[in-house]
Amino acid sequence: MVNKVTTATVIGLNAYEVSVETDVQNGLPSFSVVGLPDTAITEARDRVRSAVKNSGFSFPKTKIIINLAPADLKKVGTSFDLSMAIGLLIEEEVLMQENVREYAFIGELSLNGDLRGVRGVLPIVIGLKELGIKNVIVPTSNAKEAALIDGINVYGADCLNDVVNHFIETPLKQFKIDINSYLADLNEHFEYDFKDVKGQQKAKRALEIAAAGGHNLLMIGSPGSGKTLMAKCFASILPPLELSEALELTKIYSICGLLSGDNPLMCKRPFRTVHHTASPNGIIGGGSNPMPGEITLAHRGVLFLDEMVEFPRNVLEVLRQPIEDGEIVISRAKHSIKYPANFMLLGAMNPCPCGYLGDKEKQCTCSEFMVNRYLAKLSGPLLDRIDLQIDVPRLSAKELLNIDENTETSAQIRERVIRARKIQANRYKNENILTNSELTSELVKKYCQIDEDSKAIFKTAIIKYQLSGRRYDRTLKLARTIADLDGAEIIGQKHLMQALQYKMFDKDELNI
Repeated sequence: MVNKVTTATVIGLNAYEVSVETDVQNGLPSFSVVGLPDTAITEARDRVRSAVKNSGFSFPKTKIIINLAPADLKKVGTSFDLSMAIGLLIEEEVLMQENVREYAFIGELSLNGDLRGVRGVLPIVIGLKELGIKNVIVPTSNAKEAALIDGINVYGADCLNDVVNHFIETPLKQFKIDINSYLADLNEHFEYDFKDVKGQQKAKRALEIAAAGGHNLLMIGSPGSGKTLMAKCFASILPPLELSEALELTKIYSICGLLSGDNPLMCKRPFRTVHHTASPNGIIGGGSNPMPGEITLAHRGVLFLDEMVEFPRNVLEVLRQPIEDGEIVISRAKHSIKYPANFMLLGAMNPCPCGYLGDKEKQCTCSEFMVNRYLAKLSGPLLDRIDLQIDVPRLSAKELLNIDENTETSAQIRERVIRARKIQANRYKNENILTNSELTSELVKKYCQIDEDSKAIFKTAIIKYQLSGRRYDRTLKLARTIADLDGAEIIGQKHLMQALQYKMFDKDELNI
């Protein structure tokens, strides 16, 4: 008689139920796994056989067929080992089918029967809960991660014997975590602080605006002007994650195997620094079994590209669609996978190959042709998607010596950012967005109204700087963020004027 054991697999960020059907027939001893398994699942035959025997149980000495249903769904990974072993133990009458009917099983087996942690436990448990599964047994190393989800009983086991004893003698310990207190108890420590950044008040203000509204930002300046240091300090002024954001990020990092067993919840906004040798697939994700790329790992956080023009043109251009849509679709012959990619792009670059174009102290040695070829690596459509573009000049002697300068700390700036984010969260509570940067064109019309005097100023700017429709919307969203930082309900002329000055219209505007 065929028995069924419940588990699940992950495709993209979504979990799909898988029934592990086990049938033992008369015939020569053999062990077959069908149902579109990958190599890791096919190799599970040897792992499961050794784990069952070394745990003290008998192994069927006949023909064994295990089907992973539905058979047209590709299965990847090692998380099916435990459910396959349970199916075989039911056939050997060690366990009863009715006892495991309301359970799902996840875990990789070692040869001696120990349970090893696997990737993607959180999205799997979320999917199982939505399917009405009441109980799930996972490796102990994944138990905290699985217990982040309310409404399903999570049990952690160290080995196959623990799982069997749960149904016979000694029930496993149920794991529970108060996720809200987990976030509340977080004591965030940042290595870099804005109090250590000398001068550059305009750049600091731009970074504050970017953090408050989730906007993209590009810094252009001479070597040593502080661009990289300010980028590293940027993480210290980002607001804390909302619970929904933390769970969304945890799903992504769980699939990539980047979660810590002791800290199963992503509590800080990611700050991903990418080297300019990264490939397009490394940035957007992909592979034969598609995995998230850097833009998805930076979801709800920051993707920092230092020396941005050193990245190949094709790598930079793949960022255009995710920046606009907040997601990336990876298409393959048999299926497409959608990953979230709502990140802030933070870039830094020199104004020319030698780095000193427009510098007041050191003369540039580049020809006009070299400068134009260098800056042409950033296309117009990509620059159009970067809300704030600022010049970061060489520090003066007074700024270097930090004479009589009262520099704000990151904590002080962060308070203003958090206050502005709370205003946005309250304003957009019924719109399914969190920040001003996520506003659609329709929502821009609704929430970014300006008065007649401001319209006249904006009209002049549109004509003078030939603003595109996208730049028009992004300027209004930026002005909305500046108004939120001021606590103003209406976008005023000063907010619009400030938003306009953060667009790099031509070289002369930035003295480069």
